[in-house]
Amino acid sequence: MSTAPQLVVHRDKELMAQAAAARLITAVVDAQSARGSASVVLTGGRNGNGLLAALAAAPARDAVDWKRVDLWWGDERFLPEGDPERNVTQAREALLDAVPLDPERVHAMPASDGPHGDDVDAAAAAYAQELARAAGPGGHGAVPEFDVLMLGVGPDTHVASLFPELPAVRETERTVVGVRDAPKPPPTRVSLTLPAIRAAREVWLLAAGEDKAEAAAVALSGTGEVQAPAAGARGRERTVWLLDAAAAARVPRSLVPTASE
Repeated sequence: MSTAPQLVVHRDKELMAQAAAARLITAVVDAQSARGSASVVLTGGRNGNGLLAALAAAPARDAVDWKRVDLWWGDERFLPEGDPERNVTQAREALLDAVPLDPERVHAMPASDGPHGDDVDAAAAAYAQELARAAGPGGHGAVPEFDVLMLGVGPDTHVASLFPELPAVRETERTVVGVRDAPKPPPTRVSLTLPAIRAAREVWLLAAGEDKAEAAAVALSGTGEVQAPAAGARGRERTVWLLDAAAAARVPRSLVPTASE
């Protein structure tokens, strides 16, 4: 059972990205030491890409055996392969092209010009099947044993492509869904659901900037997950909110650690 969220507050977004990158290197190395490999779910957006860029620049990145890392995505913009707005395209530019990954272990979500064409529901079902194939016999449902699942938090409290009040955030059975009419462009997306997210050992929520302050405060105040999807994102063993000082500004003082970095 997941415990209460842990908050880590850094002075600014640059320090937050560097510290989060160091935290991820440690988590991956520990997972590889314990289980032989590591499974990580990446997030896009400003903070997700900032973390990946900081990781690419970190000398300690070579402590990771990149050939034994499985990479997944929490969501994707349903656009053609190589589109600059796709999370996987941005991740390749920020980090993936710079480290010796096994291409078979980089699990990008389907593109809109892929084998499923523009059928976002078929694309989502295919990714769900890929997750299920990778799930071990002792796993938690039809997804692999994610060691770390990272999520950016939107100003409206959305995580992955689960937006407040929309059908995807209410999904309780499927692990991956197609999203239509997202309030943020592009409107068509593929996303993990909350049940898939909550199967991860650790869930990290990233938020930097004053435009994220209200979202962090609302999600940490006990608001329901349908109204504030970030409130429903939690790990089986640990839930960590990685914030900069601006994003933490409205969080109740009782939740903010005294020894901020």
